[in-house]
Amino acid sequence: MSPNGSLVETLAHGHVTELRLARAPVNALNPDLCRAISGSLAGALANGARGIVLAGGPKVFSAGLDVPFLLSLGDDQAALLQAWTAFFDAARALASCPVPVVAAMAGHAPAGGCVLALCCDYRIMADGPYRIGLNETQVGLVAPEGIQALMARAVGAHRAERLLVAGAMVESAQALRIGLVDEVTGIDDVATRARVWLQELLQLPQGPMLETRRIARADVAACLRDERIDLPRFVAGWMQPDTQAALRAMLARIGK
Repeated sequence: MSPNGSLVETLAHGHVTELRLARAPVNALNPDLCRAISGSLAGALANGARGIVLAGGPKVFSAGLDVPFLLSLGDDQAALLQAWTAFFDAARALASCPVPVVAAMAGHAPAGGCVLALCCDYRIMADGPYRIGLNETQVGLVAPEGIQALMARAVGAHRAERLLVAGAMVESAQALRIGLVDEVTGIDDVATRARVWLQELLQLPQGPMLETRRIARADVAACLRDERIDLPRFVAGWMQPDTQAALRAMLARIGK
């Protein structure tokens, strides 16, 4: 396990490595946590991991980007670009990982948390009133085209349109029905089920399995190419007065 105080705890389970987000209280994705995800994933691969579990906390997998931190940057566009770049670097690391990755979500996964899950091979979520989705329009943001494509890859183009335009968050049972998650289980079993799914893959002939996976998932990494994210345009949108007002209103509602 990683040392106490680490933002990502690393737990070895034979050939499977579990990376557990550990930034209290809700794994809000600030640049330090995003860089820790990228670094921990690289470290696990360097140590020979053949499968990765990306887990979060109980009741909240990740609450998405750290909005109070981002708002504290004011109009410092260089700092905002740096913060968002760290997030998309983490997403790209998951999307291009050479071994299978399972998102083990024992709770809510809005916005950035959903993006990280969409970059994984397989998504397991806790049964219950836990929600997942890209709720950007609810707070005055536009999900980049590449992120919208990731959602469409999971649920189909028309359903993705309905979810994205509304900024909808769906509970785990509905997420399973529409293909946004692959499996729902008890909250205490999420990480275990993730390891079981990976162990079954690891029983297959590894060369053919990994090459088939590489071909099948080439479009996941392609969704995150610079031109499909267009980060300068996204940051410009973040700075718009109505977006800033919507973000601050959201924080006021949740008492931040």
